[in-house]
Amino acid sequence: MTMEEKYIHGVHQEEQDRLRLLNKLTNKAYLEFIQVASNSTILEIGSGLGIIAGSMAERDRSVQVTGIEYAQEQINQCPTHHPNLQFVQGDAQQLPFDDAQFDVVYGRYILEHLNNPQQALQEAYRVLKPGGIIYFQENAISLMRVFPECPRFQEVWQQFITLQAQLGGDAEVGTKLYSLAYHAGFKDIIPAFAQEIHYHKKGTLNGWVDNLIGNIEGATDALMEANLVTTETIQQALQELEMLKQTPEASSYFYWNRITATK
Repeated sequence: MTMEEKYIHGVHQEEQDRLRLLNKLTNKAYLEFIQVASNSTILEIGSGLGIIAGSMAERDRSVQVTGIEYAQEQINQCPTHHPNLQFVQGDAQQLPFDDAQFDVVYGRYILEHLNNPQQALQEAYRVLKPGGIIYFQENAISLMRVFPECPRFQEVWQQFITLQAQLGGDAEVGTKLYSLAYHAGFKDIIPAFAQEIHYHKKGTLNGWVDNLIGNIEGATDALMEANLVTTETIQQALQELEMLKQTPEASSYFYWNRITATK
């Protein structure tokens, strides 16, 4: 099974649009999380559309940023106008780089899709220079809550965990980041949460709910083929989320799992 086949949401245009929306909602906080010194060599694992890597290259022209991405469809949409930025097609579990090549390695929303996230962390360790730092942010999707409660949405959302496992991934890998880094040999490991709280007065609830809707719509075929949901359940879940957007007292709560660690 290829990485494209393991990726629940696919690489079609609707998914690219959803990823752009998710980037718009979450990138500022993630870029603040990654601390990079001038003249650093940086590796992004799982670049997707290259939006974070492009921002990293743009905010400091002295750094050299390399992004690795498995799907050529994603690389084709990555930015190409930064002289200090390049993208390489490859596998996070078998990085095509020499030992001790980078000062910083980072990634997000990538380990959940791998059948061997431990190998990916060991590869990150291998390509880091001594004293280099990793930054990872990952899902534990069972942490998702909305109010007013949406029982059909929660039912479908829970099945993402089962589907990801069937595809060889782990939708709860965020809770294992500390252990993965420990067994890869890292030191000074610091786990943390990054909160994702949205409500109407903040002005971000509808965008976040649209992202949830896109998640479900993109995975519907895979969920149906695995006999994890029915058409009726999907429709009811989407209706609940649309209603949430119209409910003035509605709110949503989620927490990304993070680690920093040193080689």
